[in-house]
Amino acid sequence: MTSDGQGAGGPRRPVEDEVDVVAEDTKPTAKSGKEKKGSFWRELPVLVVVALVLALIIKSFVIQAFYIPSESMENTLLVNDRVLVNKLVYHTRDIERGDIVVFSGVDSWASEVEVPDPSNPVAGFFRWVGTAFGVVPGEKDYIKRVIGLPGDTVKCCDSKGRVTVNGVPIDEKAYLYPDDQPSQKFFEIKVEKDRLWVMGDHRSVSLDSRSHQGDPGGGAIPKDKVVGRAFVIVWPFSRATTLPIPDTFNQAALKTVALAGDASPLLLGFAGAFPLMALRRRWIVRARGRTG
Repeated sequence: MTSDGQGAGGPRRPVEDEVDVVAEDTKPTAKSGKEKKGSFWRELPVLVVVALVLALIIKSFVIQAFYIPSESMENTLLVNDRVLVNKLVYHTRDIERGDIVVFSGVDSWASEVEVPDPSNPVAGFFRWVGTAFGVVPGEKDYIKRVIGLPGDTVKCCDSKGRVTVNGVPIDEKAYLYPDDQPSQKFFEIKVEKDRLWVMGDHRSVSLDSRSHQGDPGGGAIPKDKVVGRAFVIVWPFSRATTLPIPDTFNQAALKTVALAGDASPLLLGFAGAFPLMALRRRWIVRARGRTG
């Protein structure tokens, strides 16, 4: 016979022991909880540093946010808007008329907005971080619209008060500030090689290429000072939108001029080769006729 609490396989453990074992395995100790919290706080600074490093790498080489501090691009861009600037786009295509570009005006253009100097090194550090992430304006960063490319002749104004590029008038109603004239100053400039003629959309307040005609390049900025192309407004959310090239810059007349002015040596070589080949064939035909 078997007694109570025994089975065919031998004596069984009391129920109380089974519960004790489970409780011992699953219940965390106070010490282990403190270790987990301590581990998190030790890892947090590392995570913050890694996140900042990655953000700075992206900002330096790919995309950067910029703060709009002035009225010079109204109503396309308003004061306190934040835009994203693509820094890679001009490695894959040329700058085009109508692009909104951010460029550096260090040692050349005076600031359109007074930015007070940091009062101490700590304030300077936070200014640098804020500028890097588009929270505060950069001291010497400017944002304007490209009107003229290298080799273009930009003039204002024609008989109807329009800006012309290589004699082709551009219709700026889509982006020009309401009731603004295309320019209050008359000018005519042939854009030098590797430079760009840039203008703000709010012409009456914008200190753009027109205000720097006494500078080297006649007011046109060096292409190598361009940081990138502003392609989208990201803040405030109510104004989030893309920044495409206006239709007026897609005129066939402008495109034809651009193609002729920017043709690569290879294309020009092919263009010159066809007449030479035709002359060669004609010469061969004539030579055969004489010998025949």
